[in-house]
Amino acid sequence: MALNVRARGLIGSLTWLVLTASVGTALASGYQNHAQSAKALGNAMAGATAGAEDASYMAYNPAAIGSLPGSQITGNLTYIDPEIEFRHAQASTVLGTPIQGGVDDGDVNAFVPALAAKWRLNDKIDLGLGVYSFWGLKTDYNRGWIGRYHSVDSSLATVAINPVLAFKPAPGLSLAAGLIAQYADARLTNAIDFGTIGFVQGVPGANPANQDGFARLTGNDWGFGFNLGALYELTPSTRIGLAYRSKVEHTIRGNAHFTPDQAGIANALGAAEDTKAQADLTTPATASVGVFHQVTERLALMAEVQWTQWSQFNRLVVEFDNGSPDSVTANEWEDSWLGAIGASYRLTDQWLLRGGFAYDQSPVPNPQHRIPRIPDAGRKWLALGATYTPIANFDITGSWVHLFFNDAKVELNATDEGNLARGNLSGSYEIAADVFSVQAAWRF
Repeated sequence: MALNVRARGLIGSLTWLVLTASVGTALASGYQNHAQSAKALGNAMAGATAGAEDASYMAYNPAAIGSLPGSQITGNLTYIDPEIEFRHAQASTVLGTPIQGGVDDGDVNAFVPALAAKWRLNDKIDLGLGVYSFWGLKTDYNRGWIGRYHSVDSSLATVAINPVLAFKPAPGLSLAAGLIAQYADARLTNAIDFGTIGFVQGVPGANPANQDGFARLTGNDWGFGFNLGALYELTPSTRIGLAYRSKVEHTIRGNAHFTPDQAGIANALGAAEDTKAQADLTTPATASVGVFHQVTERLALMAEVQWTQWSQFNRLVVEFDNGSPDSVTANEWEDSWLGAIGASYRLTDQWLLRGGFAYDQSPVPNPQHRIPRIPDAGRKWLALGATYTPIANFDITGSWVHLFFNDAKVELNATDEGNLARGNLSGSYEIAADVFSVQAAWRF
């Protein structure tokens, strides 16, 4: 089916929105983002791999479009509103000099859009196209905060363009495969303690923790991967879904800009030269299984389990073209799991109510690897939502999710890899977040 002018305009507009949006504190573990469907969020992701309610579920299982009649377009917009507090903060240099500074919350509100569309070619083949941000983060502290040598501003924005082909080899069974073309744009900044570096190097007048410079790294890259899915109707009221999304490897290339301290210590060290820089970043593979069961004409129950291969996020190494030593952050993350249960209840022909609960495990194994750039912790989801269908071929959904985070201790040591110039930092993060999502689905 040819893509009409109105559909092309919608795809172009939402692609631009995804490319230009900022992604806030990640909705899911690590820097993962599940905000592609307000309907799925309203059930706390329960049954997302088996949901197949509309084209937005293609983000979680590309085979979902094989169970959907006709053609349709969905657009989704999610607002993430985090609250981050860093308490009991203490910091010192590798020499033991106390680091002074305030305590900043670092949270950033953000909008995250998504688009999905599918077209029925014939009784066995469907085509789909999604534009999503599967991964992203944004934290922003003031330049004078106590943890400034570890992080000031951190941003990762991604957009994935995901064409999908679904095939129905047998009644009730849909198989699908898709290509992921993912663009990543990153920005990392932090203060540099030239006072401590100069003191260690014997530079006259060096004063640890009191002669700060500043570093800004920016870069971008395209990477490619794939996704696979299967959806099977066990009975007319029960279906099960399986999905896999591959890792995507990026080499983020860009520029490193350095601002020297006012005392001239950086210039004496010859350490304030701008240069090209690059870093390897791999967004992890995921695998999920979901179940959807229509208990009665009004009540449906669902469940979901997802695995994320966060062990791929082992070390972040920034290499500089001018021969400066690499900047290393040892993450040592572990694979994590998400489990969710949910229910939907059809109140009337026009109103469908949603709810769900999930536990999302953090990939950060211990306080020695919890960094201010990504102050991740395990979280529980409480979700509510509603879908309103005013006419047969159109519906709109609104959802709310509250995230209850575990307290997240930080114990970064100056003697650990990469932290010699960053110093010691300890404290505890208290985090909560509210997520609001709205979605429109049009069938034609």
